[in-house]
Amino acid sequence: MSKTTDGIAPHGGQLINRIATAAEREEFLEQSDRLPRVQLDDRATSDLVMIAIGGFSPLNGFMEQADYEKVVDDMRLVDGTVWSIPITLSVSEEVAEPLSEGDWVRLDDPKGKFIGVLELTQKYRYNKAHESVKVYGTDEIKHPGVKVVYEQGLINLAGPVWLLERDPHPLFPTYQIDPAASREKFQKKGWKTVVGFQTRNPIHRAHEYIQKCALEIVDGLFLHPLVGATKSDDIPADVRMRCYEIMLDNYFPSERVILAINPSAMRYAGPREAIFHALVRKNYGCTHFIVGRDHAGVGDYYGTYDAQKIFDQFEPEELGIVPMKFEHAFYCKRTQQMATNKSSPSTPEDRIHLSGTKVREMLRRGELPPPEFSRPEVAAELAKAMQSS
Repeated sequence: MSKTTDGIAPHGGQLINRIATAAEREEFLEQSDRLPRVQLDDRATSDLVMIAIGGFSPLNGFMEQADYEKVVDDMRLVDGTVWSIPITLSVSEEVAEPLSEGDWVRLDDPKGKFIGVLELTQKYRYNKAHESVKVYGTDEIKHPGVKVVYEQGLINLAGPVWLLERDPHPLFPTYQIDPAASREKFQKKGWKTVVGFQTRNPIHRAHEYIQKCALEIVDGLFLHPLVGATKSDDIPADVRMRCYEIMLDNYFPSERVILAINPSAMRYAGPREAIFHALVRKNYGCTHFIVGRDHAGVGDYYGTYDAQKIFDQFEPEELGIVPMKFEHAFYCKRTQQMATNKSSPSTPEDRIHLSGTKVREMLRRGELPPPEFSRPEVAAELAKAMQSS
């Protein structure tokens, strides 16, 4: 596993920085009214930010056709670097038609604010059905990731990007810790090994259990909940963050945990997204990554542990980050503690575990999940949020 003076090497060896300097920003702003415009949706905005801050290293822009096709078919960039999710800027034919390769394109956020620039090196058509089946394992439109693919434009715009400036997150400015900053924090704490944890759901006892199991092995825990675009029925990011704050205040050793936001959007790509999530955390400086039950899954599209098995398709040095694979955790009434199949002699009747759907139904009725499933303070916070929504 390659290292740098400040810990584990970023994916591809160099941490990308595509945030415009003050001089570049001034130059772009002077040209703003003369540049052709493309308005980004929420996911493309998140992708622009993640490219710019180095979260998607080694990418320095939206993928050209050769890289796109190689990633879709083989989970690699053209140069052989492992990469499992296509990062593209898709637009309609009407938007793409007047643009020419070599153009500088103004990128606006969903509200119309000028936030970035694309140096257009290529525009190309792509096969939506092929991308869906290869990346998501299905072309069913009810899959949220596939739905996005089918609703986006027919043309991909490619090329290097610049983010005009890094604005504070409107909801979580104190938790906006970008890859360069997280690496610096790990180094200052003297952490040689750091495990990353991805979630789009509120924390419950099973999460807490596997996080603490991991903490017994590594120096530090990087709690990195995703706050970009998610499904409409997922718990809102501000509620999830409050739940994490409650847990850190009451149930974790504060000196061994860092909480930060991941501004990326959720793809729900199951196994492929597990690889993607691991590589992103590698860029943030993590040496290990927790992969649990049905990581990044949705519905019944993926096998329970498919997201763990996919790591075996790659050599450890190709990934450069160690997956920590955990089975589904539950509260065991026989041993009166959290456990998994590996450590509990219990039968299914002895186990307390609830689906996210069942928990949401309970909360909407004003019922709190049992303390064996969720810490009482977290359950109360979720119930308050659900009843006010």
